[in-house]
This record gives sequence, structure tokens and C-alpha cells, in this order.
Amino acid sequence: MKRNIVIATVAAAALIGGGTVAAYASGDDDGTAKQRQSGVQVAEDRDADDRDADDRDDDTIEVRSYASAAKVTAADAIAVALKHTPGTAVSADLDDDRSGVWEVSVIKGDGSDHDVRISASDGKVLGDRRDDDDDDAREDLAALKGASVDAREAAGAVKGVVTEVDLDDDGPAAWKVETTKGEWKVDVRTGKVTQDLDD
Repeated sequence: MKRNIVIATVAAAALIGGGTVAAYASGDDDGTAKQRQSGVQVAEDRDADDRDADDRDDDTIEVRSYASAAKVTAADAIAVALKHTPGTAVSADLDDDRSGVWEVSVIKGDGSDHDVRISASDGKVLGDRRDDDDDDAREDLAALKGASVDAREAAGAVKGVVTEVDLDDDGPAAWKVETTKGEWKVDVRTGKVTQDLDD
């Protein structure tokens, strides 16, 4: 993002400074106008998909470094969140905003969805905010009906440093577990772990 701003600034300076194509008429014998072009070239701006991919890569690198430094694992954060806000954990995500915080989504018995924030360094509860989208909460609970593997167990079922656990309800319900080494699916009924090749 910063590089794009720098490129845009340099391009603007080149335009203002006279690095553009300048057309002028000269007193040629045949009366035609001549064009003079400077040697300044403006770098092509990359398309939005490339920028989005770079941003995702940067976020992934940051999350990996925070996860490696975190003293509280995803499974630990889920356990703390459930002790603070009893219910069903449907996701845990290590924020990539340099805050070093796990955000655990817990659905309480009354169907309300709560985002519980847990410090990744000491496991303290930093906040509990109710999420207004209770329809998603009901769908998640329906997808987990008959499940024998919860989010905490799914986080502990894969090798590596877990950065995110989320319920993947596209098709047969499974836990999608992201680690610093790849992505995995954990069956909510059997606990079978398979590599997620979709991503």
C-alpha cells in the first residue's frame, strides 16, 4: 500500500516537473508540428487483485509471527472464553492488528453471540461484546447438532501453531483450522483431520 502511494507521488511529481510528453510547434520548413518526449517513465500500477494478494500475504506473515510469540494457544483461549461466557465456541481468531488478542465467538444458551477477547500473552479476558447477528449463531448451532468435537478439541487435533479455528458449514460441517504451516479440516463428528486443499 505504501509503495503504491510512493509511486503515485513520484508520478505526480514527474507530471508537475515537466516530465510529460510535450508537444510544440516548431518553425520547420514544411510547417508540421514536432513532438518531444522525455525519458521519464511512470511505473505501471499493479491491478487490485495483486494488491489484495500482497495484503493477504502480509497479514498471514504478521499473524504467523504473533502466533509464534503468543503464550496462550487457541485451545487455551477458547477454554478461558468459555469459562467467562458459558456456551458453545464457534470460532477463535488471532487478530492481525498487532494487538496480540484472541477473539473467540461464543454462542450462549439463549442464542446470543458474544465476541470474547482474550490476551494472547497472559490469557486475561479483555472484553465481551454481544454480536448483533444472532441468525448466524442459530445456523452455527444447527450445523453443530450431533457434533462430538468442539472448537477447542479441533484446535488441539492438528500439529503446528494454530492461528484460527472456524466452523466451515459449506457442505458437511467441519472445523477449519489454520496453522502457520497450512490449513486443515477436522470433522465435527469423528475428529478426522484432513488437509484443506481448497485454499
